[in-house]
Amino acid sequence: MIIEDSGLLDPGSARNSHEAKPAGGKPRLLLVDDNENHCWALTRAFEKRGYAVKAAHSTAAACGLVQDWAPEYAIVDLRMPGPTGLTLIPRLKAAFPGVRIVMLTGYASIATAVEAIKLGAMQYLVKPVDAPTVEAAFHHDYGDPNVASNDHLLSVERLEWEYIQRVLAEQHGNVSATARALNMHRKTLQRKLTKHPPAATR
Repeated sequence: MIIEDSGLLDPGSARNSHEAKPAGGKPRLLLVDDNENHCWALTRAFEKRGYAVKAAHSTAAACGLVQDWAPEYAIVDLRMPGPTGLTLIPRLKAAFPGVRIVMLTGYASIATAVEAIKLGAMQYLVKPVDAPTVEAAFHHDYGDPNVASNDHLLSVERLEWEYIQRVLAEQHGNVSATARALNMHRKTLQRKLTKHPPAATR
């Protein structure tokens, strides 16, 4: 799969629509996840918690939604068809500087976690998660010094996988550009990307 930059979400037009919106009683939440069942469950859960929720199943669809609807919160899945969720974070932050973003993934990676935070996400959570956990993460402004450490050494395969994920993020999800940066054949890279992440340790 070759991912190209779609150029969606014009910060100027999105910011103008944000300024034109009257203050509403419900906090606005954007949910972006290609897993429709998970998306539906989180939508219902947050609606019950008093949020106005709009859902999209791809980065492109999310960009279309926020052209005339300014979210205060966003839940963004990492792996989706087309551009990854990482590419959406800076777009949302540019258009809505105050938006609080939580990234979700079923494939935990140190590289992508660091990249998500650097790009502006508040927290990086591994699925499955529930609404209270995500809601708490929206307000997680500081790190936890008491979090348990893991002293296990990473396997070589896991180190390679995390390095590929970091380069993929640097290339904004573009597989062809990532293959060139890694000096790797594109089909080889695609095969590696479709596999489940290797075990962290052996």
